[in-house]
Amino acid sequence: MAADAMRICEAIMAAEREAAELILHAHGVLAECKTGHRDVVTEYDRRVQQLLTERLGAALPGAKFFCEENDRQDELGAEHLFIIDPIDGTMNFVHRLNHSCISVAYARRGTVQAAAVYNPYVDEMFSAVRGGGAFLNGRPIRVDPAPLSESVVCVGTAPYREELTARTFALMERVCRASLDIRRQGSAALDLCSVAAGRAGLYFELSLSLWDYAAGALLVEEAGGRCLTVEGGPLPYDSGKPTILAGGARAVADFLALPEG
Repeated sequence: MAADAMRICEAIMAAEREAAELILHAHGVLAECKTGHRDVVTEYDRRVQQLLTERLGAALPGAKFFCEENDRQDELGAEHLFIIDPIDGTMNFVHRLNHSCISVAYARRGTVQAAAVYNPYVDEMFSAVRGGGAFLNGRPIRVDPAPLSESVVCVGTAPYREELTARTFALMERVCRASLDIRRQGSAALDLCSVAAGRAGLYFELSLSLWDYAAGALLVEEAGGRCLTVEGGPLPYDSGKPTILAGGARAVADFLALPEG
């Protein structure tokens, strides 16, 4: 199993590096709205996803796919499943902020076994195989063991769900007062990678899809961290939009112990 997962992880990384050339050489990017003016997609999202599904389908014939774009969402409990976010941080991509990534997880019968997240702008490849640790460009990474009071915190504002805005910003204020500072960077997958690499002590957001966190959650866990819901429950593996909380054990515990605002 571990050898198979490693081979698949290597195939994911190779496909992501090839697909990244589309992102790095993009020009004339036009954004289309999906569910609202903040939920956008570009031709590059679709082209990256198409390339990934072709390469990974060839690497693992018969595999299924659960993807953000084009409604390609096969059964989550499939024998072999790739969970793909072709460009996580599309708004950053559209506005040339150069902080976006390609995120792919491989799951077998409902359990994520391998994952890779690639930020082509800085050539950082985060990878993990279940039970084998987490890595950045081949070097082991670990979460920061510091308490919340000594941590920088990444946060997502769940921009597609405006009904969560007030709750998000109230929680941000409480966390900001309890930590060193807050960072809002616009890519859930890269925020999770920042936690896995010990750059940020904590990350939270009040609504995410599986393709946003499937790869990053495995990276955090393999780096010695915890991934839960903001309420402290297990992070689900389904098609819902749960809250997410990720970090080192002390920072997560401190977050969960914050007094109600």
